[in-house]
Amino acid sequence: MRRPIVAGNWKMHKTAAEAVELVEGIKPLVAGLDVEVVVCPPFTSLQAVRAILANSAIGLGAQNMHWERQGAFTGEISSDMLLAAGCSYVLLGHSERRQFCGEDDSLVNRKLACALQADLCPIVCVGETLQEREAGRIEEVVLGQVGGALSGIEASTARAVLWAYEPVWAIGTGVTATAEQAEEVHAMIRHFLAEHLGKAAADEVRIQYGGSVKPENAAELFAQDNIDGGLIGGAALDAGQFAAIVKAAL
Repeated sequence: MRRPIVAGNWKMHKTAAEAVELVEGIKPLVAGLDVEVVVCPPFTSLQAVRAILANSAIGLGAQNMHWERQGAFTGEISSDMLLAAGCSYVLLGHSERRQFCGEDDSLVNRKLACALQADLCPIVCVGETLQEREAGRIEEVVLGQVGGALSGIEASTARAVLWAYEPVWAIGTGVTATAEQAEEVHAMIRHFLAEHLGKAAADEVRIQYGGSVKPENAAELFAQDNIDGGLIGGAALDAGQFAAIVKAAL
């Protein structure tokens, strides 16, 4: 039985003080629930949020990282810096990074290899645009991103990767994939992983859904056989809404 996981991606929101206020609101609402809960604040809020999460079961994640452990990379953040800030998780390959920062599958692959080497738990995001969906290229695009991320990574290591299927057309748009649409792609990803990692490993891998998840639709999405929780954007910025989504994963 795969333990559900719900992670909040705060994107470029919340100063350190605002982040502390938000996580103080989330903590009591999700305490004691049998769901893996993660928050991913901006880099500037990691240390402040870490202090509030002490003695809490909520995990701390970062929204990105560089593929090198150190070096002359102005403005970048390394895996060692994330570990020192208290992070256990890191988002990789989010569609906004792919779209606005030019990240491709090869770059995501390098970052994934670095995260695994550093013992950070990676959440790798994959998903198609509306144009790609309408052109019938869902399988080509999504499985191409999964395979590209895993290139050269041993199966025994790859089973530790978390995945987040986020159809680009549903992120921040208010449009959510139907439970059936989301389940179809999640099942496709799991079948692909079974072919490449073995069925036993694929059965253990957790795949989250992301894209306009709200308290009103979370339970139906999370009830699907291959959906193991959510990667939450806008609703993660409200303690009550985020907690309601976490409870929907039970």
